[in-house]
Amino acid sequence: MQPHAQDLNPAVCQTECFAGQLLFQDLGERRVVADFSGGQLSSDGGALLLRQVDSGLGVTRALAGCFVDRRDPELIDHSVQELLAQRIYALALGYEDLNDHAHLRRDPLLAAAAGKTDVLGAERRCSEHRGTALASPATLNRLELGAQHADYYRKLHAQPQAVEAALLEMGVRCLPRDAQVLVLDFDATDDPLHGRQEGRFFHGYYDAYCYLPLFCFCGDVCLWAQLRTADRDGSDGTLEALEKIVAAIRARFPHVKIVLRCDSGFAREAILAWCEAQRDVYYAIGLARNARLEALLAPAMDAARARHILCGTATRNFADFEYRTLDTWSRARRVIGKAETGAQGDNPRFILTNLPAEGLREAKGSLLLAGDARSLYEDFYCERGNAENRIKQMTLDLHSDRTSTHWLSSNQLRLWLSAFGYLLLERLRAWGLAGTEFATATAGTLRLRLLKIAAQVTVSVRRVYVRLCSAFPLQALFAQCQARLAARAGP
Repeated sequence: MQPHAQDLNPAVCQTECFAGQLLFQDLGERRVVADFSGGQLSSDGGALLLRQVDSGLGVTRALAGCFVDRRDPELIDHSVQELLAQRIYALALGYEDLNDHAHLRRDPLLAAAAGKTDVLGAERRCSEHRGTALASPATLNRLELGAQHADYYRKLHAQPQAVEAALLEMGVRCLPRDAQVLVLDFDATDDPLHGRQEGRFFHGYYDAYCYLPLFCFCGDVCLWAQLRTADRDGSDGTLEALEKIVAAIRARFPHVKIVLRCDSGFAREAILAWCEAQRDVYYAIGLARNARLEALLAPAMDAARARHILCGTATRNFADFEYRTLDTWSRARRVIGKAETGAQGDNPRFILTNLPAEGLREAKGSLLLAGDARSLYEDFYCERGNAENRIKQMTLDLHSDRTSTHWLSSNQLRLWLSAFGYLLLERLRAWGLAGTEFATATAGTLRLRLLKIAAQVTVSVRRVYVRLCSAFPLQALFAQCQARLAARAGP
């Protein structure tokens, strides 16, 4: 193919570059040219689903009530709820950086999802802002940094206790109403820091400067997200969180049985004693092995070794016994030991529990949770690993580790915003996708397969018309999800 004359002209090429045109490989005798002049388009057609979930659950509405807004209503274009919707929906759509909003603020579909009636920004008060319906990165930054100070210069201020309570209330509302047993999975993780943020400490286990956030999940629902400094025990703050969570659950489910499940870092006397003093509050917590525990497990381990020699395959036995530490526990407690051996040697493990050996039963006598050693370890405690997968979703899909502001309080607000974004995606899955192939999909999969849809937006006097991509492969599923969410959405 002969090159076009204008392709040989450097001046023309420079003009095309400044015009934003991108040249790709020719397609037969046709040139392939691209630019960003499509106009009122969006790559996030699924943002409308997030708005429907939010309408049914009331996340941004409740969260907006947790802010003190001292701005002059006559001088602002964005309400607190609109700012929060813009930020949380963008997180759910994969935009973790505030700088992304320099371009996203022109997205008419995100503006419609955030509740903007002027989705094109044609009626903005300031003429230089017309054409951009949403808030700028600087405005969103002021929203987040307002968590640090409440003074004359910061007119938007988050009330941390109110935000914490709102997340807990929303999460408890998402729990199944017919639940007989609720399992609380507590876990801590590392949040590496790459600057000199407030509260920065070096953690020897993670070999990095980091924060040490504490999470609590009940099933797939996030109830607690607390940003902590790393100069503390991994269980620090768990008892205070547990008191608030159990009280919130009891207010909605007076007779439900609650089981705390976590790793050995939470086997602390204060937590154990508190659970034992409550009605229908139980625990199943990992216990770090030591010489005394291994001695108590020795008969079961000997039997496992003998069977391994005989069969040649990995073998495990279980032992159920009472154990008390030398000086840190106030009483002897039930311990379940797993005596496992295989080609790679012995692998003893222990869990600590106050669950009765006969298990948990409802009033009619039906078994809710088996209490024998094998079932408690294999069928119940090992499920704790799913909590770590949910934390991975928070970190990798909702960018909860984007704690790059200087202040600890504003980084805590960012963590909460990610938690609310996760909650929206979790409800999208639970309400709109139950019984489908995406009923157990991760937040990242939901975003990639269901929310990232090309859309053209046309605005008229009477309607905002969104034309979704005709080649979208999951059109039937999208329509089904929309219908289910519409039945729950508010006006």
